[in-house]
Amino acid sequence: MNILHELGFSPNEAKIYETLLDLKEAGPGKISSQAKVHRRNVYDALNRLIDKGLVFSVIDKGESVYSAVDPDKLLELVKEKEAGLNALLPELKKRYENKKPLQEAYIYRGIEGFKNYMRDVLRVGQDVYVIGAKLSWLDPRIINYTEKVVKEMARKKINFHILYDALAKDDGQDYSLFGKDCRFLPKEYQTNSTINIFGDYVINYTGLAFKKIDDAGTLFIIRDENLADSYRKWFKFMWENCKQ
Repeated sequence: MNILHELGFSPNEAKIYETLLDLKEAGPGKISSQAKVHRRNVYDALNRLIDKGLVFSVIDKGESVYSAVDPDKLLELVKEKEAGLNALLPELKKRYENKKPLQEAYIYRGIEGFKNYMRDVLRVGQDVYVIGAKLSWLDPRIINYTEKVVKEMARKKINFHILYDALAKDDGQDYSLFGKDCRFLPKEYQTNSTINIFGDYVINYTGLAFKKIDDAGTLFIIRDENLADSYRKWFKFMWENCKQ
C-alpha cells in the first residue's frame, strides 16, 4: 500500500504488516515466505514495527510468533504526527517570516497552485483586488475547498473587490461567494488571464476559463510592496470606469 509508505513504513515493514493482517499471527519463517522478504531482514523490520506499536510478539511453544495490532493504531500515529507538527508550526512560521525577503518571485501551477494562492491570501489576511475574474473558483474540482476557504476569509474579515471579465456576466449567476463588491470589464478587454493583488503580492494567473482552472495554468507570484501599491492604483482607475 502506497499509503503505508507515506506514513513512514519501509517497503519491508509494509509487506510484513500487511502479511500479518492476513495471517493473523505467524513466526519469522512463515512471514518471510509469505511476504517474500529475506528472513534476516524480517527480524529487523519486525523490531521496528514493535517499536512503532504496530506488531507484538507472543511466545508459543518456544518460538516467537508475531501478530499485527488493530489498523486503528495507524490513525493514532497520524494524529500524533499532526499534534507534533501543530506544536512546531508557530516556530517554523516565525522563522519563515523572519527570513522572507522584501522582494521575491516564484511560480505556482494548476489546481494545487490555486490552493497555494488561497492559503497565501489567508496567511496575509488583507483585502484582495481582482482584475479579469472568470468565476474559476467554481470549478467543480475545487468548489468544496473554495467554500471552506471563503468561510475562513469571512472570519478574518478579508474582503474581495472584483472586476469580472464580461464572459462571467450572467443574469442568473450568484456572485455572493466572494462578496458582492464587483463590477465588469468591457467585452473587448476579455482575456484568459487574471490579476490578483493583496498585501505586498501581485499574482498574474494565466490559463483560466469560465468556471474552470486549466491543469497547466500558471500563477506568477511577485512580492513587492511598491509594485502591489501601483497595481491597486491601476485597479482603482479601472474600477471607477467600469459598470456595476
